[in-house]
Amino acid sequence: MKKIYLLLLILAFSAGVALAQNPADEAYIKAMTANDPCQRVQLLKDYIANYAGKGTQYENYAYAHLCLTPCQTKTIQETITCGEKALSVGGLDDVTKCQVLLVVAGIYVNQGQNLDKAKNYANQVIQIAKANKDKESSNPAPWNNLIGAGYFTLGHALEKARDTSGAVEAYLTAYSLLKNPKILVTVKKMGKDYYDAKNYAEAEKVFRAIYNLNRESDIAVFLGQLLIRNNKNDEALALLKEAYGKKKSGEVAFSLAVILAKKAQTDSSLVNEAIRYSLEAAFLSPTNSEQAMKMAEGLFFTMNKDLKYNETVLEIQNKTKELNELTENFNTRFGNKEEEELSEREKKQLKDLLSQIEGLKTEIEKLKKQQEAAIVKFNQLVEETKRRLGK
Repeated sequence: MKKIYLLLLILAFSAGVALAQNPADEAYIKAMTANDPCQRVQLLKDYIANYAGKGTQYENYAYAHLCLTPCQTKTIQETITCGEKALSVGGLDDVTKCQVLLVVAGIYVNQGQNLDKAKNYANQVIQIAKANKDKESSNPAPWNNLIGAGYFTLGHALEKARDTSGAVEAYLTAYSLLKNPKILVTVKKMGKDYYDAKNYAEAEKVFRAIYNLNRESDIAVFLGQLLIRNNKNDEALALLKEAYGKKKSGEVAFSLAVILAKKAQTDSSLVNEAIRYSLEAAFLSPTNSEQAMKMAEGLFFTMNKDLKYNETVLEIQNKTKELNELTENFNTRFGNKEEEELSEREKKQLKDLLSQIEGLKTEIEKLKKQQEAAIVKFNQLVEETKRRLGK
């Protein structure tokens, strides 16, 4: 008997239940003390069937707990209807009211319907919990939990309503209160869904907010790629450099090389930096290795003004062509003649041709040495990169 009395006192404190004084109260207490959730649901339904609208003191809580009690035999529509009825009847304590508001709002959001009502309910939870938290005698921890739950539900509703900025702000406010990593997972998934749908502008909003929160390298990289897609190369460059400084990655190095190579077309001072990242990408990124090495070669041999490699190649080609023409001319005029057969004038012409041929050969060899020196210099850069990366 003592245990039963204690149980009734606990129920009275937690759910507004007074000691039973009539059949309606007894029916409510019987429902609320049922151990099996589905049995409790059925007993609460019986209570409502018998006493709804008759002025009983627990009708509001009967509807509230029918909404809140999980049971497979209860439909979603029954949950919504009971929750809305509990709110309309009124008189619930603030904790129970917040719980009902969250459940009904959550169902609306999952259904993608009544989103304005869902947002309103979530905001009600936030306001009720904040007001209770500010009371002098209040323990703030449980109210913070309800505020966080309200913001999370609000974020979910705003996400369904395609208000990206509002949703992210609400989610991250919830995270600041609850510190639940699953909230960040939800935000990242939202951003990834936008990315997969090629809505890069909205994806940028999401990942920018996450990055501002935790400054993680992986988020910085993803955000950097989004900035590139959104033609914000200068911002992407700074972000990716910061991420690369914390953690070297072939993919990041390749992205940096691509950005810098493009900028180097109008700013030659960036060529060497672009080459450096290209070479590092060649050794760090299996996916982009071949392309990165070709980029490094192209930058080194075509955009290095001091090297003048392209000019050298072109000059070698022109002088080789000239040498071939002179050689062909020589063979045509003197190839089948002995020196004794030549006139003095022809001998002089032969000597001049031979001199020109030798001069061209010397010039070509000199140019080839310059070319070889450039190749040696590039190979030295390659070896320096390998040593720097420990390859």
